[in-house]
Amino acid sequence: MCDGSSLGNGSQAVAAGAAALLSQVDRAGLTPRKLVVEYLGSATNQQAEIMAVCIGLEALNRPCQAEVVTDSRYVVETMSGRFRRHANHDLWARLDQAAAPHQVAWQWTPGHAGHPEQEACDRAARHTAKHRGRDEAFLSRLLASLPADA
Repeated sequence: MCDGSSLGNGSQAVAAGAAALLSQVDRAGLTPRKLVVEYLGSATNQQAEIMAVCIGLEALNRPCQAEVVTDSRYVVETMSGRFRRHANHDLWARLDQAAAPHQVAWQWTPGHAGHPEQEACDRAARHTAKHRGRDEAFLSRLLASLPADA
């Protein structure tokens, strides 16, 4: 699950953040979670959405089957080959490199539709943009607030 946020999008962009929530099934069937965030400085919403997927895939420590769930149709449709890349070529190259070791399934989900993990990523990305960096205490509380079966 991932999300990007730009405070004041476009030419008025002031600060942006990206967040990805990694859930990995281990041998015991548990789902450990890790929340990764990055402060992006000035960036558009589309750039923040691409970066959210990049940081999520880059946080995986070995090649695997990955399901990327995002509320960005821009990312899903572009990575699925249905949209052409007209801008942000450096970010798409980074995403291609991050995705290369993995078998990635791209899935869109509606934003702000009550999905606990998507909402957590949205909150983490906005908080990271607003506070211009990682806030460990906030992220710990956010992870702890997620239902175990989300």
